[in-house]
Amino acid sequence: MRRLRRAKDVDVGALTDAEVVDRSVREPETFAAIFDRHAPHIHRYLARRLGSAAADDLVAETFLAAFRRRDRYDTGCPNARPWLYGIATNLVAQQRRTEEREYRLRQAYHPATSEASPADRVAAEVTARSLRRHLLDALAGLADGDRDVLLLVAWEDLTYEEVAAALAIPVGTVRSRLNRARRLLRERLAGEPADTIEEVLSNG
Repeated sequence: MRRLRRAKDVDVGALTDAEVVDRSVREPETFAAIFDRHAPHIHRYLARRLGSAAADDLVAETFLAAFRRRDRYDTGCPNARPWLYGIATNLVAQQRRTEEREYRLRQAYHPATSEASPADRVAAEVTARSLRRHLLDALAGLADGDRDVLLLVAWEDLTYEEVAAALAIPVGTVRSRLNRARRLLRERLAGEPADTIEEVLSNG
């Protein structure tokens, strides 16, 4: 975080995120602790959404936006991560015209862990990549809000309440969007076992 100086001689380790953000309004350098605590999670989320190259830029933008808005942070929320996910998701939304293309192009390689034969490993890899392509295509076809909810739950393990806080929507809306997204994925990936879909989705 290039524009923020690391706090010196300030012990913020025992403070909650809310206390750190509140303190940073008066002592801006203390906000670096929020970056230290949460940057890896936000970077991982952005990399899964848009790829590593875009994530490198957007993670910095996320924290700079958070820094600028720190005086408006709800200090009743001790954990700042849902707030940061919300900012990151909004930045993703600004690139949604390119996001669909990224979903269709990105492929991940997960090496086999068993001692299968080379032929079996190749077959398994081809099958996994094929399913991933179908899954990414299906994700790209979801409504923006439905996809945001699904990925925050599946990739980042946020609770419904945390997703609601991140996206500034009611918990009931989170539930309905998640149910709709999962139903549409099952429809578009008809024939694939539900547990296989969940496994591939959770592995990003």
